[in-house]
Amino acid sequence: MGIKSNIIDFMEEKLYKPMLKEELAIQFGIKDNEIKDFYKILEEMEKEGIIIQTKNGRYGLVSKLNLIVGRIEGNQRGFAFLIPEDKEREDIFIPAEATNGAMHGDRVIVQLTDTGDIGKRDEGEVIRILSRANETIVGTYEDSKNFGFVIPDDTRIAYDIYIPKKYINGAKTNQKVVVEITSWPEKRRNPEGKIIEVLGNIGDKGVDILSLIKQYKLPEDFPAKVKKEAKKIKDTISQEEIEKRVDLRHLNTFTIDGPDAKDFDDAVSIEKIGDIYRLGVHIADVSYYVKENSPIDKEALKRGNSIYLIDRVIPMLPEELSNGICSLNPNVDRLTLSVFMDIDQKGKVIKHEVVEAVIRSKARLIYDDVSDLLEKGDDTAFKGKEEIIRDLKIMEELCHILNEKRDRRGSIDFDFPEARIILDENGKPVDIVKEERRIANRMIEEFMLVCNETIAEHMYWAEVPFIYRIHEEPDEEKIESFNKIISNFGYLIKGSQEIHPKELQRITKEIKGKKEEVLINTLMLRSLKKAKYSSSHDIHFGLAAQYYTHFTSPIRRYSDLQIHRIIKKFNKGELTPKEINKLYNILPKVAEQTSATERLAEEVEREVDDLKMTEYMSERIGNIYEGMVSSLTPYGMYVQLENTVEGLVHFENMIDDYYEFDEENYYIIGERTKKIYRLGDMVKVRVLDTNLINRTIDFMLEP
Repeated sequence: MGIKSNIIDFMEEKLYKPMLKEELAIQFGIKDNEIKDFYKILEEMEKEGIIIQTKNGRYGLVSKLNLIVGRIEGNQRGFAFLIPEDKEREDIFIPAEATNGAMHGDRVIVQLTDTGDIGKRDEGEVIRILSRANETIVGTYEDSKNFGFVIPDDTRIAYDIYIPKKYINGAKTNQKVVVEITSWPEKRRNPEGKIIEVLGNIGDKGVDILSLIKQYKLPEDFPAKVKKEAKKIKDTISQEEIEKRVDLRHLNTFTIDGPDAKDFDDAVSIEKIGDIYRLGVHIADVSYYVKENSPIDKEALKRGNSIYLIDRVIPMLPEELSNGICSLNPNVDRLTLSVFMDIDQKGKVIKHEVVEAVIRSKARLIYDDVSDLLEKGDDTAFKGKEEIIRDLKIMEELCHILNEKRDRRGSIDFDFPEARIILDENGKPVDIVKEERRIANRMIEEFMLVCNETIAEHMYWAEVPFIYRIHEEPDEEKIESFNKIISNFGYLIKGSQEIHPKELQRITKEIKGKKEEVLINTLMLRSLKKAKYSSSHDIHFGLAAQYYTHFTSPIRRYSDLQIHRIIKKFNKGELTPKEINKLYNILPKVAEQTSATERLAEEVEREVDDLKMTEYMSERIGNIYEGMVSSLTPYGMYVQLENTVEGLVHFENMIDDYYEFDEENYYIIGERTKKIYRLGDMVKVRVLDTNLINRTIDFMLEP
């Protein structure tokens, strides 16, 4: 047991009273030549938020002193919330005057000042800032006579940053800048900083998305040692390596992706033998090139995944790998980890094998071309490719079989319309179109799902350390709340305790094709927990799957790369007790890191979409659209347009009456007219205003 554990155990004893550091040193028998190291350990434990030094210099456990460690969630009006690290605790309200210089994202210790009554949040005060989240801040520069200031792009940072004249560094009003904090905020005093980078003028091509990349501190390039290592990787495969592998170059394999895709990490093949389908899912063998603990591997883990923004990609791996030797381009030899599954007419995988292979993709197919072939019989893109046409038709059969199997067990299929934002050559949004989820997309989706399930179940029964993709059962309270809302539409979930996915699946089927479909699906998704990576096995509720993982995208997801390594070592009998112990140690950290980077990617991708949608609507002030009431709040109602753009109709812009939100009946009602607006109502709205900084769109109801 380490010294930190011994200190914690000692402080947890009932008779312990906070001690001075000198008293603790005596208690632990620390010798004179060890005293500096001991005090350093106490400092480390303070920074970690395990212990705290009180005003009189005595040390105690944070948990025993009724203090809470967590991160600050800021608000532009100055107040904040503490998001406790203890997930069992509710968020704590921090009044503006009690933030004591803490900013959004900071890790802090909070002391409770008021335990809220039933239905009211606890309140607290920040008493210690453990670590700062915003060493640099992105914002808009404004010049004044003798100084300047920066208005942060992140509205959760409530302070403008004061810039002394000597630190303006050539910035001009309305330029996007990066500012480094030189002095943190105190009571009645804003933070100070110096401008370290001017990104460009507001409205210049690419500056808006670059600002978000800087704000989220995303990597813009790979470190020099990573680039150096990537350049050393050969772009051809040696004959020696080919001879070690199963040679599948004769198979009719091909990729199916979107027209703009550049990294192809999965290819498919099919054979039908009697009533049995032999599906091959061939995944780029990234782990052959990315060695464990190499510079490329460490950088890939740090990034966790690729991030796909509208006009650019922030890749997990250098281009030499992602678009080069690892990408399953047509008519070239590529190394794969291939999974063959024999699937019967009921969709059951009756036999499978995983092999290290070499393939040669016969074609790079496009989703829409494949869908046109299978849905409309349009074979324009397939002249001279009869073998591929034959295989695609067999794949369509299997797709329906697999889908029906998932449907029987209760898998929830959220068929959300995805918006594609089209930019012109200057980066301006010129259109927002809804992407269809057609047969080709669904086909590849089903094949990847069955492959991921097969791998997860295979490795679970092998009883080796692994990373699962889990989706825990929903909270009863959230399902009850969802049930209450959908009752306004005439739908009802039967028995909200220990709910089965089949019950939610039934709702998705009942609403299929109705105007409220997207709205109710969205509300349902919000009522479920978020899927995540875990080194411990659990179900995937949404898929109604007992076993699930992510295996099929190692070019863009680190979890998949880690899983490939485990599978290959297992197949070769290289999982020694020492290796297994090492995996048990590292996999929880990998799962936590990849879950965190996935959340970050989703957040920044959503921010970029919101920004461009707001910019698109800012060119359409005064236009009238039809939309659906998508959300109700105490200050107004949100309306979603056909193109998925969402805006707020604020109560102050509903000028025919005074409106209020009736939470009990879940509608908005006029005080005088008794006019009611409910979720799902179709309304006409006029675009009133937009705010590019806050990424908000204001609508006004049209009669």
